[in-house]
Amino acid sequence: MWECPKCGREFKSENQSHYCGEKPVSIDEYIAALPEDTQAILIRIRETIRDAAPDSIERISWSMPTFWQGENLIHFAAFKKHIGIYPGDMTGSPFEDRLIGYRRTTGAIQFPLDKPIDYELISDITRWRVSCVEERQKT
Repeated sequence: MWECPKCGREFKSENQSHYCGEKPVSIDEYIAALPEDTQAILIRIRETIRDAAPDSIERISWSMPTFWQGENLIHFAAFKKHIGIYPGDMTGSPFEDRLIGYRRTTGAIQFPLDKPIDYELISDITRWRVSCVEERQKT
């Protein structure tokens, strides 16, 4: 077990990324707590998602910035070596070819910080999520 020297919380992984102290209550607070170079990336991701999902509401969910539109559309979070994007289950999504080379799970994509962030892909995934949610809300 590793204990954070700042907040005293214990984790399985050494130097695990986490928030010391109180959890963020807004996306602004979440971003402000991170290093300046990471802040710039997250601000652009936030703008990208907001532009792709203009009717969504910003909130913090699972301690991550979240865009909500009747349900969680997409979350994002910063880690030591990557930005995680969490659009939920992407099984059958039209992005398989564009996701080659990214570490991912069924509902998560890791954008490494040592490579350019594909903001257009994030925008397209967000618009796809909006269409999935809107279709579900019709039925």
